Amino acid sequence: MSDVLASPRFLVMGCGAIGGVLSAALAETGQDVTVVTTNPSIHAAVSDRGLKVVGEGAPRYVRAKVSLGVPEGQKFDYVILATQPPHVEEAARDALTALAEDGAMVCLQNGLCERRIAKIAGDDRVIGAVVGWGATMPEPGLYERTAAGGFTLGYPNGDPFGADHDDLVHALEAVGPVETTQNLRGKRWSKLAINCAISSLGTIGGDRLGVLMQHRIVRRLGLEIMTEVVEVARKEGVRLEKVSGTLDLSWIALTEEEKRAAGSPSLVAKHGLLLAVGFRYRRMKSSMLSAIERGRTPAVDFLNGEVVEHAREHGLRVPVNAALYDTVWAISKGKKKPGMDLMREVYEATGPHGA
Repeated sequence: MSDVLASPRFLVMGCGAIGGVLSAALAETGQDVTVVTTNPSIHAAVSDRGLKVVGEGAPRYVRAKVSLGVPEGQKFDYVILATQPPHVEEAARDALTALAEDGAMVCLQNGLCERRIAKIAGDDRVIGAVVGWGATMPEPGLYERTAAGGFTLGYPNGDPFGADHDDLVHALEAVGPVETTQNLRGKRWSKLAINCAISSLGTIGGDRLGVLMQHRIVRRLGLEIMTEVVEVARKEGVRLEKVSGTLDLSWIALTEEEKRAAGSPSLVAKHGLLLAVGFRYRRMKSSMLSAIERGRTPAVDFLNGEVVEHAREHGLRVPVNAALYDTVWAISKGKKKPGMDLMREVYEATGPHGA
């Protein structure tokens, strides 16, 4: 940053689940943070009582600066983009004039948003942050931490993560462990595979992850979704990385034999892993489902839609991701109702399936 002795200033764009929990953590550790919302109800709630945080430690109210829109005449060292993906480019454009000359925009979104933001802020002013934890906002100003975890930071061009952003690493450690990577692309595609399954199935099933993963058909669809993403990533020349240090997407992807098998020890192991994931993140609710419930645009274009688009470029078929894409949009438009009946409809439409 321009003054290495000064504490960085953070502008968090978005006061939903992730932005709210992050802003509270930064404020609690004494960071100079301002959180921006365009929602008057959220602004009123946070202005009146602070950010109410539950789900980790004692319930508490955290006072933080909140602004209804980007504050004028101020400069920030880091603009942290914590909106839903459909709004990330608009948020980046709105905040660009508030970004310090040597500052950086930090993308928290799932999907492959860094390339979009680089077109707005410049290639050398973008940092990717893969989020390894979960949160939800049950009501305006109330933030529930639903899963522990931290961040993985990296540059889109694969350069080593420099010491000039140690202040960012230190600040984000208020939320959880922070690691850096030279293979942000591999991390993003691996996380994309997970989110294409968890977020979309959570939207279609209309329930929290722990409940849904108890159903065999949900786990099978999840395996097939991730398999399709892995196949597209390989065509893209991506070197996949383990998610949260443990989930190996190359292993999770179904082999040709497993796609046809009625059962095998390897399939049992993969179903078991998804059961464990469901238990670990059992309280997690799909952010796309929450967006739809609030009348917002779902982020499916940035998840399953990205997979469908990249698959088309390589002449690959991704029928399960394509079906989920269409179904999420049907839910958003009020044509379908979330629930296990709809899940079974998708399962039957995309069959035949193995075990």
